[in-house]
Amino acid sequence: MKKFRKVLDGLTTSSPGGTMGSPSCGSAAGTPTAAPTPRDIDVQETLVSENFQLCKTVRHGFTYQPTALAFDPVQKILAIGSRSGGVRILGRPGVDCYCQHESGAAVLQLQFLINEGALVTACADDTLHLWNLRQRRPAVLHSLKFNRERITFCHLPFQSKWLYVGTERGNTHIVNIESFILSGYVIMWNKAIELSTKTHPGPVVHLSDSPKDEGKLLIGFEGGTIVQWDLRAKKADFRIYYDEAIHSVSWHHEGKQFMCSHSDGSLTLWNLRNTTKPFQVTFPHGKIQKDGRKESCKPILKVEYKTSRNSEPFVIFSGGLSYDKAGRRPALTIMHGKAITVLEMDYPIVEFMVLCDTPYINEIQEPYAVVVLLEKDLIVVDLTQSNFPVFENPYPMDIHESPVTCTAYFADCPPDIIPILYSIGAKHKKTGYSQKEWPIAGGTWTLGSHTYPEIIITGHADGSIKFWDASAFTLQMLYKLKTSKVFEKPKLGEGRGADLGEEDPFAVQMVSWCPHSRIFCVVGISAHIILYRFSKYDANTQTVSLEVRLQCEPEDIITPSENENNPCFSEPGSHSPQPHHQYPVSPGSRTPDGAKDSTPFLKVKDKTVRVPPGYQSDLVIQLLWVDGEPPQQITSLDINSAYGLLAFGNCNGLAVVDYIQKTVILCISTVDLYGATDPYQRLTRSPRRNRQSTSGLTELTDNQQSIDMERSKSPTSDHVNGHCTSPTSQPCSAGKPRIPMGPEGPRLTRRGPGRPPFRKAQSAACMEISLPVSHTEESRENSFSRSRSSSVSSIDRDTKEAITTLQFGESYGRKSDALPTPCLWVGTSLGVVILIPLSIPMDHEERMEDPVTVGPSGAVQMLKGSVLRFAFLDCNGALIQSPYEIWRDQNAPEDPDRPRRRKLVHFSPSSSQDAFGEGHLTVVCSERQAKVFLMPSQSCLFVHNITESSFVLRADVVSLCNSVCLACFCANGHVMTLSLPSLRPLMDVNYLPLTDMRIARTFCFTNEGQALYLSSPTEIQRITYSQEMCDNLQEMLGELFTPIETPEAQNRGFLKGFFGGNAHTFDREELFGEAAAGKASRSLAQHIPGQGGVEGMKVAASGVVGDLARARIALDERGQRLGELEERTTLMMTSAETFSKHAHELMLKCKDKKWYQF
Repeated sequence: MKKFRKVLDGLTTSSPGGTMGSPSCGSAAGTPTAAPTPRDIDVQETLVSENFQLCKTVRHGFTYQPTALAFDPVQKILAIGSRSGGVRILGRPGVDCYCQHESGAAVLQLQFLINEGALVTACADDTLHLWNLRQRRPAVLHSLKFNRERITFCHLPFQSKWLYVGTERGNTHIVNIESFILSGYVIMWNKAIELSTKTHPGPVVHLSDSPKDEGKLLIGFEGGTIVQWDLRAKKADFRIYYDEAIHSVSWHHEGKQFMCSHSDGSLTLWNLRNTTKPFQVTFPHGKIQKDGRKESCKPILKVEYKTSRNSEPFVIFSGGLSYDKAGRRPALTIMHGKAITVLEMDYPIVEFMVLCDTPYINEIQEPYAVVVLLEKDLIVVDLTQSNFPVFENPYPMDIHESPVTCTAYFADCPPDIIPILYSIGAKHKKTGYSQKEWPIAGGTWTLGSHTYPEIIITGHADGSIKFWDASAFTLQMLYKLKTSKVFEKPKLGEGRGADLGEEDPFAVQMVSWCPHSRIFCVVGISAHIILYRFSKYDANTQTVSLEVRLQCEPEDIITPSENENNPCFSEPGSHSPQPHHQYPVSPGSRTPDGAKDSTPFLKVKDKTVRVPPGYQSDLVIQLLWVDGEPPQQITSLDINSAYGLLAFGNCNGLAVVDYIQKTVILCISTVDLYGATDPYQRLTRSPRRNRQSTSGLTELTDNQQSIDMERSKSPTSDHVNGHCTSPTSQPCSAGKPRIPMGPEGPRLTRRGPGRPPFRKAQSAACMEISLPVSHTEESRENSFSRSRSSSVSSIDRDTKEAITTLQFGESYGRKSDALPTPCLWVGTSLGVVILIPLSIPMDHEERMEDPVTVGPSGAVQMLKGSVLRFAFLDCNGALIQSPYEIWRDQNAPEDPDRPRRRKLVHFSPSSSQDAFGEGHLTVVCSERQAKVFLMPSQSCLFVHNITESSFVLRADVVSLCNSVCLACFCANGHVMTLSLPSLRPLMDVNYLPLTDMRIARTFCFTNEGQALYLSSPTEIQRITYSQEMCDNLQEMLGELFTPIETPEAQNRGFLKGFFGGNAHTFDREELFGEAAAGKASRSLAQHIPGQGGVEGMKVAASGVVGDLARARIALDERGQRLGELEERTTLMMTSAETFSKHAHELMLKCKDKKWYQF
């Protein structure tokens, strides 16, 4: 335990460790006698560097850009490969593992070593990898890099250690899975085809061994050639030449027939007795036209031919639809006997796989389900029912149902909130699913010991909000809220949204949630705020609407000298911009004296509607258009249920709303916030007049506004190709330019009057990376490549100052205050901290009627960069929570014995520090700096310059190990933690080498050492920076591999065994081993030992369970071999008995014959 003591000597601040800068803010003058001095503060800091370690924990959502699919029918686990080199392995709920190839090359194909706990991946960089799945975090054991040929197809027979690899040149190589060394046995393309063939057959697109004889390998070439290769004789049994290109091949289980799918939409069935022509040719979706010709069809990309014991065989394929039907969705076709069922999909089909009861290809397959991997979804169809219903997916695959635009993460929530949200959300679940259990049920998972309630909230482009239960490394949907239901549906081509070209007018920009009071607040892209209250009862409600005019007028900008003696908060109504409503208003009412276009983006429903249980809208706040200018986007928000207040700000100013009385109590420009304490010299010019003359120049100015102002754009924008794919992004210009063209024409007309000017101000402008973009406008809006202004303290004369963060709390509004009072802390994009005291009636009846008053500003402090976060500590270093109201259901039946009154919970700074006197510490973090102030003296105790070359994107004060620390995420990818209150660096990890806007907007910290971000448009990545959680990570993750006995093969019977060939005596080792085949050329492929080999062996070798599992597997394998030996012995004994019987009969027949009778 480290004990820290702070000593103040005169005006100089000394920091232990020598890591802090010297503060230059605040003054000790006027400190009340009751408040502690720095000499009295004795904080014991318990956090040290050993408490921190950064690692990934689990990834949720659907695999982004999937490419491949594989299934282990014995272990019942599923693997999905992606274009970015990721592999997702899924089992029963809770068994979810993500692996990443270091090369980042796309995964072409996946092959399980069935029931062996291993997986082979073939990547686009022509490398094979062997993954060990017998550990909770899979690792690569071996890699094999092909140097001269490109991999196109792989096949691994069941219970074989030899992998067949087809290449683009048409050759087939064989790899030993155990050693990952290439065999000298090669099937060259020119030997596989006839010598008389003049054209190259094309790449290998199919490899499979015959179900009848493992010594026969079927090779399919893209050009239409099919060859059955005799591995022993090293020659072709037969060759098939077909006119149409081949996409896939599937065997009948008896090995006498196989089916091919072709590029013309046809299926051909081939019989091995006659390979000169197909036994059957069908065009499943090709109808005969009037002229007698068949209509052209799309290629059938894959077909599977599966037999069933009690019914007709299944023929399942993707593609093959006719070209002439425009707008048809991708489909999976199931042919069962004469019945043809077409299942239309929402997204293109990437891959599908039929799940069967047996892993043996020479047995009746008995298919029971088909897994369909789509571009943006995973579907499993039940084949055992005639209507083919789908299974209910237990994994959270629909995070991206609408693009995610913001996230929030809450750890250690009240324990009752998850069950109540689930009970409400369960009433709205879809029906019609299969009643059978989810078939992908492999692996084991148990609830770890380190569990607590966790909730993730995602906001989406369509205005929906999703609450997720994130406890114990799982993710389950709890409740979905649609914010668009509050508004009238906007008509296309009408309204202000059409002027902006806004495709998603309801997109969620940020959320604020109080789990204790269950008050929920949503900020939308159309400059609107919706406040929700939670109720377990349905109700008839009419949403109240407030319209706020938060714009700077020319006469509103005043100089500090003019405002020197006027308290700027004494009369909110005396300063412009004026609030549109000061009193309760009727929905949809308009200002009588406002401009003719003083309208909001959206229209609130003015009818009484029946709302179901759950979150019910209570208040809508909308910013208004002024003189043809749209309202600026809302950049900050805070809500406090104990005060009944909501505060929000943008680059024009600040507004505070009393949501209990439904009134605006403060609406003021940023300049007027300072009063006489404005640290900057400002011109009296209006931002609107400046915009008319220097709009293009101001747009390119390096403003100091927060990254939050960019949250209105969807973080699902794809920057890989340089184009913003955000459904919430707006065009560069809408409306007519207000400036005549001149020498600066191209720059001055980049933004028309219809485009929100807020997009020109970005605090992310100085990130030290450059994302590849192709358009100038996109480069300016989406990349972090611009450099920041050289001086943070000097303000551009034409720049608006945005409100970047707000925080309600109990504090000291003035240095002379002896007791804490409700206050609002305001942080701006120029690094200024303003403290606004509030006067709130505490009595229940008075609170409902008496107005809340706002006092004059009590403090102004300065930091480098935009202010991001406030937090409050008592003088013991403990975190002070914001006061809140205990939740009460306003729609519950009235109880005359128990009147409905507000119950408030306050956390006073002085409640636990009688020995230290009054006062508390305030932690302020900006883009570059962190400071700790002592209140009420406003003395700066500690200061730490977090970064000079980059800037902080996200900062939070979080609880960890019964203490608190400041966690920061920087634009250069670094994750840092600082101790509190001393601001000592505890951890600094270069976590992400490249940070894009999606990660920047969705990264968020929470308590207990956890954080998350949107790693792709469809996936949420959770990480931990807690050493304790890293140590316990193994027990919290699921086991992918469980020891299971391999199913026994069906008894083939005596006749099949005796006359059916010598399939069981085929020994691949004799053919492919080094003794028989020799060594492969060293230049053909390079073996790379995996880094996870030793680690995997250590993990597998640790623990009694691992030993028992290995012993069980060894016994299984030994028993299997003994069983095979017993079968062979029985067969030989039967054969010997038959021979003895025939010999005895011959002896009896010939016993009495003479020699001359023969």
